[in-house]
Amino acid sequence: MSYITKALSRKQDREDGLGNNDNAVLFNAQDFQKLRRECLDRRTLFCDPTFPATWTSLGYNQLGRYSSKTMGLEWKRPTELCSNPQFILDGATRTDIRQGELGDCWLLAAIASLTMDKEILARVVPPEQSFTESYAGIFHFQLWQYGEWVDVVIDDRLPTRNGELLFVHSAEGNEFWSALLEKAYAMVNSSYEALSGGTTTEGFEDFTGGIAESYELSDAPPTLFNIIRKALSLGSLLGCSIDVSVSAETEAVTRQKLVKGHAYSVTGAEVVHMYGSPVQLVRIRNPWGQVEWTGAWSDNSKEWDRVLPEEKSKLDYSAEDGEFWMAYSEFLQQYSKLEICNLTPDTLSSDSVGRWSFHQFEGTWRVGCTAGGCRNNPATFCSNPQFVIKLEDVDDDPHDGVDGCSFLVGLMQKDGRKERQFGRDLNTIGFAIYKIKGLTNVHLGPNVLLREKSVAMSNTFINTREVCSRFKLPPGEYVIIPSTFEPHCKGSFILRVFTEKQATARYIPRPSKISINWQSENISKLDVDPHFQHLFKQLAGNDSEISAIELQKILDKVVSQRTDLKTDGFSMETCRHIISLLDKDGSGTLGLLEFHTLWMKMQKYLEIFKHRDTDHSGTLSSHEMREALAEAGFQLNTPVLQVIVSRYADQQSAIDFDCFVGCLIRLEMLFREWNSIKLTWDKAVECFIPENLCFLLKCFQMFPTILTSGDICALQ
Repeated sequence: MSYITKALSRKQDREDGLGNNDNAVLFNAQDFQKLRRECLDRRTLFCDPTFPATWTSLGYNQLGRYSSKTMGLEWKRPTELCSNPQFILDGATRTDIRQGELGDCWLLAAIASLTMDKEILARVVPPEQSFTESYAGIFHFQLWQYGEWVDVVIDDRLPTRNGELLFVHSAEGNEFWSALLEKAYAMVNSSYEALSGGTTTEGFEDFTGGIAESYELSDAPPTLFNIIRKALSLGSLLGCSIDVSVSAETEAVTRQKLVKGHAYSVTGAEVVHMYGSPVQLVRIRNPWGQVEWTGAWSDNSKEWDRVLPEEKSKLDYSAEDGEFWMAYSEFLQQYSKLEICNLTPDTLSSDSVGRWSFHQFEGTWRVGCTAGGCRNNPATFCSNPQFVIKLEDVDDDPHDGVDGCSFLVGLMQKDGRKERQFGRDLNTIGFAIYKIKGLTNVHLGPNVLLREKSVAMSNTFINTREVCSRFKLPPGEYVIIPSTFEPHCKGSFILRVFTEKQATARYIPRPSKISINWQSENISKLDVDPHFQHLFKQLAGNDSEISAIELQKILDKVVSQRTDLKTDGFSMETCRHIISLLDKDGSGTLGLLEFHTLWMKMQKYLEIFKHRDTDHSGTLSSHEMREALAEAGFQLNTPVLQVIVSRYADQQSAIDFDCFVGCLIRLEMLFREWNSIKLTWDKAVECFIPENLCFLLKCFQMFPTILTSGDICALQ
């Protein structure tokens, strides 16, 4: 299936609702209801073959096969660990989450915040699961993964040592929803070990489908406390952490019982009065559940004695559960970072809260095609994918007093945790935003991107899963260009745009068209130079025709005498295509006029090749190839260029001269054939005439293998 066919298929699936939370994609094609029914019919407990109870599901290094951390480990079901296991007991609460021997506190902080909103929790943890009714050792959860919701099926075998859960567990010991959710999350990321280390925003987003922003508290905006309160009132998920300067400080406990490098949840923000003076407080949750802040406003501290009893009771200030209050001013000093996950419109059910307008796009950086790198790489930057957003309405009651259109842009790269086991690092990613002046719906080129400054850009280029920034710009149209920092870095990404007011957004494809104005095929023998006619007689022999075999020898001899070109020689296939393109009388050979046309083409091809070979390597880089094709008269969109690069470039993404010629010949053949049947195609699509469609399919089979039938659709 071609790139375009796949894209159209995914688009149709989304239009049909597939990938929404209420119509999730089946992860590993496993249907929970069907599998459970089969197990119940057979009276067996489910054993998941896609995530087996072996060391492969644990990890690849620290939790690998021969690691000391996995010695004595056994996989057991909750029914083997206690007499009365419960999926959820008296509702899911933050006390159900106790960290085990896995460094995934960032994930547990996100799960803890999840329990604050029962509706959001139910989207992730489907209700009506238990160890009694219809129990078959199988459970399922729904997680957001790179633009779509997936339904993840697991069995309930969990890693244990000495009869105790090795990883996350509940305080009560007989409640297992959090441990099973952790397993489901490990499954979609390939192993438990893949969950070590991360940011709370990642968990926030994968449990909500929302978009997260981050604030450095050493440089907090003056309105941040109000932002926190508003975010909590809108159901947003918040987390905070203390940075470490060296790895040895990770999870080190300070004198006042705060843990460095540890992910906390922010669960409240209130104002109390001490002797009549207002004090801003924030409530924070430690997933460990026991280690709590001991400074001012901690549980049972003297500051609470100066607060009215009704305020104290309202805030539940003395809970011994790892949750504590502290002054907002102290919060800014003690913690390093705050993360807020803003929710998608479908997550919020209440009509009393505002909603973001939401747009989402999938894209790829392909080496030699769309992996152009950042603006520091002017030769390739313009090849990056482009997306346009149209902002029309300014914000209502801007909190900073400045009119404008507020929006969030999040750029997320895919599958970073899965790639860890292969030693692959995340790309360093970011994006730039340019103002559109004049024509709209036009792919911006070097005349704009290399001559004008961007109006905004991501705060940094960084090798994290996602880069997200908040902006406020005047109404207008803007182009967002996501990229890696260095060029030639492959990867897949999701670009999401949240706007405070309604807005429109779309992908800007590169246009495909042909304009070969330098052709001069309608000539007579009188137009051919006598010296060329004499040369042709020598090359063609007595029959005055040049066959494919003779043409191959001629072209190879010509290019072999040039030291400024790299070539492996012309293939017989290319020579046959040249004859097929230029043979007007159907003889299967080239006569004088036909060979003269080829010679003119070859001279033009060589001129273009040398002009675009800016580093004088004797080859064209895949990015130089785009410009060379444009100069030759072919404006190609990105999917078609991807096919060309994969077909003609070598492992270094370089294209030599014979491949360049072969590509141009095939493109000209393709466009010629396409133009000849386009009218039939349009009519067949419009009227759905089966006979015409069959004819078109036969035509597609005759086309050169440079493109599939799906890719040809992109040339319209």
